[in-house]
Amino acid sequence: MSGSDTPLLVIDTSYGSTVGLPGSEPCIETDSRSHVERLQVNIAKVMDQSGLSADDLRTIVVGLGPAPFTGLRAGIVTAKALAFATGARLLGQDVLEPQARYAYSRFNQQDQDHSRLLVLAVNDARRRQLYYRLFDDFGDVEAPARPLTEMSIDYPAAICERITAVVEERESVHQGPVTLVISGHGAGRYADQWEHLDKDSDIRVVLDEGSFLEDRAQGTGLMAACACRRAQQGLIDSVEPLYLRRPDVSVPNPLKHVAVQS
Repeated sequence: MSGSDTPLLVIDTSYGSTVGLPGSEPCIETDSRSHVERLQVNIAKVMDQSGLSADDLRTIVVGLGPAPFTGLRAGIVTAKALAFATGARLLGQDVLEPQARYAYSRFNQQDQDHSRLLVLAVNDARRRQLYYRLFDDFGDVEAPARPLTEMSIDYPAAICERITAVVEERESVHQGPVTLVISGHGAGRYADQWEHLDKDSDIRVVLDEGSFLEDRAQGTGLMAACACRRAQQGLIDSVEPLYLRRPDVSVPNPLKHVAVQS
């Protein structure tokens, strides 16, 4: 991040809520029943602890998901309102890219087989589904992300089929073993599904449950770095929530007019 990007505040409600300034201890709420109510309180808390006021902010990075509707919307609306009130630059960042970078930075150091390392970044979408995106080797940590699939939502069994097809297609170009790290909330919940990748293909699967934001200051720093790097490359995302499914609430049909006989 450049000096013009600081002070910078990170707000994410893709899973629970996280509020923090990179380099400082963030406020993390994992209880989805109360994190929305505490969001503004936590923003005030982290600003006060840093000795800053809201008017000192230069950049606000907000998580766009993908995530379920209600909590995600609360974080984005709060970030937009704060940016409008303070004049801070507002940057949106999906959570799957930093999740993949986080997993790659750790498991690439542990890979002793020198296999090709792929990362399937996921987030719990409820209803037995996962948000997901598959990423290739990052190589240089400063290099742009290289997704192998579009960001999407599906059932774990269907995701396995999709991943197998992508890996088999790439094996014709890149020979050798493949290690797949499945990283994010929901990765461990569907361990029985991921076993099929181990049994039915040459993919070695490693599960990594949990969010990169749970690594506290390092997590918020990574989120900020991803957003600022994309902005420097001219990749400015629209600050709109990534639901990837239609909301349950819909506009009701107009009432039928009934003729009243006199």
